[in-house]
Amino acid sequence: MKITTKWGEKIDKNNPLPEYPRPQFERDSFINLNGVWSYLISKKKTEIPTAFEGEIVVPFSPECQLSGVERVVMPDDFLYYEREFDLPEEFIKGRVILNFGAVDYIAKVYVNGKYVGAHKGGYNPFSFDITDYIVIGKNRINVTVTDPSNTGDQCRGKQTLNGTGIWYTPQSGIWQTVWLESTPLTFIEKIKITPDIDEKAVKIVVSTNKAPESKAEIVVVDGDNVVANVNFESGKEVVIPIEDMKLWSPEDPHLYDVVVVCDDDMVRSYFGMRKFSEGVDKTGKKRLFLNNKPYFHKGLLDQGYWSDGMLTPPSDEAIIYDIQTMKDLGFNMLRKHIKVEPMRWYYHCDRLGMIVWQDMVSGCKNYNILCIAVLPFLGFMFNDNKYGFFHRKNKEARDEYTQQYFEMLDNLYNVVSIGMWVPFNEGWGQFDSAWFSERTKEFDATRTVDSASGWHDQGIDAKSIHCYFTPFKVPKKEKRLVLLSEYGGYSYQEKGHVFNNKKFGYRIYNDKESLNAAYKKLHEKLIIPAIKDGLAATVYTQVSDVESEINGLLTYDRRVLKVDPDMVRAINAQLKL
Repeated sequence: MKITTKWGEKIDKNNPLPEYPRPQFERDSFINLNGVWSYLISKKKTEIPTAFEGEIVVPFSPECQLSGVERVVMPDDFLYYEREFDLPEEFIKGRVILNFGAVDYIAKVYVNGKYVGAHKGGYNPFSFDITDYIVIGKNRINVTVTDPSNTGDQCRGKQTLNGTGIWYTPQSGIWQTVWLESTPLTFIEKIKITPDIDEKAVKIVVSTNKAPESKAEIVVVDGDNVVANVNFESGKEVVIPIEDMKLWSPEDPHLYDVVVVCDDDMVRSYFGMRKFSEGVDKTGKKRLFLNNKPYFHKGLLDQGYWSDGMLTPPSDEAIIYDIQTMKDLGFNMLRKHIKVEPMRWYYHCDRLGMIVWQDMVSGCKNYNILCIAVLPFLGFMFNDNKYGFFHRKNKEARDEYTQQYFEMLDNLYNVVSIGMWVPFNEGWGQFDSAWFSERTKEFDATRTVDSASGWHDQGIDAKSIHCYFTPFKVPKKEKRLVLLSEYGGYSYQEKGHVFNNKKFGYRIYNDKESLNAAYKKLHEKLIIPAIKDGLAATVYTQVSDVESEINGLLTYDRRVLKVDPDMVRAINAQLKL
C-alpha cells in the first residue's frame, strides 16, 4: 500500500531537499545536484552505460516512492546514475569538490567520462576533488553503485531482502544530498570543536590541505555580540575563553556561532557549551549527568524511516516535525537507531534541544537468530569474542566495521546534541565491545558510551536493558548505570495509514483507548517507581511505525498521533530525578 507524507505530496522533483546539507561546516559556495537524474538497473557490468531506462529523483533511493522508480536493487545488480550540470566560470575559486552525503553501498564516480574514485560504506559522507576533470560549462557525472544487502557482511542495519517484522525493505544508491563547492587553492579541510565548561572555554583545531602553519582567524559570535576574535596557526589547538558562558541543554539549547577564515577560505560553524558525563547522585545511585548535574534522559527509539522516502526525509520541515513533536510530548532524547542521519537532522536537534544517543549501523551476513533473540530472551548471554556465534568470523568485515564506526565518530564529533555513542545493538554482529568502549573513550572523552545495548552485556560501561516481555525491575546490587535502552513497543494499527496488512508489535491493541491505557499503566506501575531504585534513562519504542512494525507513537506517514498527548506529557513530567 502506498502511503505518503504531507511533505512528500508537495515535493519539487527538480529541487528536492534544497537546503545547505552540512550546517556544521558551511561554505558560501554551493551548487545542489539533487533533482532528476537518469538511471539504469542492469545485471551487466560496465563503466558508463550508453543508454538509460528512465529518470530517478535524487537523493531518494530507487526502492522508495519519492524516487519515482520503486524497484529493489538486487545484490547482483548494477545501479547506474547520470546527470549533466552547468558550471559557471565565476563559481570556480581554485578547487572544485564533489560531495556525497551518503551512498549505499559501494560507489564508483566518473566525471566527464573519467574515473575519479570509489567509496565503500552506506552511511558516511565522502567527497572528491574533481578540479582536474571539469570544464567551464556543461559537465557530466556518472555514479555506479552495487549493494549486497543482507547477502553481505557490510553495515546495513535492518535492510533485508523480503523483510518483515523488524526487518525492512532494503535500499540502495544515493540517499543523501549531492552537491558541489569551490574552495581556494589553500582551504580548510576540518574543524574540531570541543567545549569545556569546567574551564569555561572552547577548544578548536583547524586543519587545512596545505602546511600546518597556515594563518587562521576564528571569530566566536553570540547573537550580535563578538565573544572572541583569535588569530593562530592551523593544525594547533587554540583555547578560547568564553566569558559569561551560556550552557546548552534541552531546556535552553543555546548555540554560539563560529566563523573560521584561513587565507581566502571561510567556513561557518557553531557549538554549544555542554558536558555529558556520568556520576553518583546524593542517594548513591549512578546517574547520567548534563553540565555536572544529574539529568534523566527520557527518550524514544528513532529509526528515521519515512513511508515515502524510506531512509531519506522528504523535506527539512519533516525532520523538524519529528523532533519538535517528540519534544512537545515531553521527551528530551532520541536514540538514533541503526542509522546515521543527514547532517541537517543533527543541526535541528542541536538548535531545538534534543539529546541524541547515536547507534552505529549494525552489520553481518544473516544475523544469528539464536544470538539476537532466542537465547537472550531465555537469559543466556555470551562473550562477544566468540566470532562464529555472532557471525563475525570474517576479519575483513570486522575491520571494515571498525573503520566506518570511527569515521562516523569523527564526522559527528562537532554535533552538540550527541550525548552517547552506541557501538552495538542486541548482538547484531557484535564483537569486541570492550575494546570498542576503550577506543571510543580515547577518541572522544566528551561523551558516554553504551557499548552493548541489550542482550550480551560484557560487564562494562552500563547495564543496558531491553525489556519487552517481562515486568521491568532495576537489577539489585548493580553498581553501573542502569539504562532501559528499549522497552514498550505497544502497538495499534491505524486504518488507512498502514504500509501493509501485517501487524508486528510486542503487545497489539485493537483501539487507541486500550493503547493509551496500557501506556499509562506501564509507566505508572513499573517505570516511574524504578527511578528511585537507580533507573537513569528510558528509551520507549518508538517514534513512528515502520512498515509492518506498528508500535510508533506516530503512524508511518506521520499523519496520526496514536497516543493522547496530554497523557504522555503528564507521564514525562514524572520521569525525572
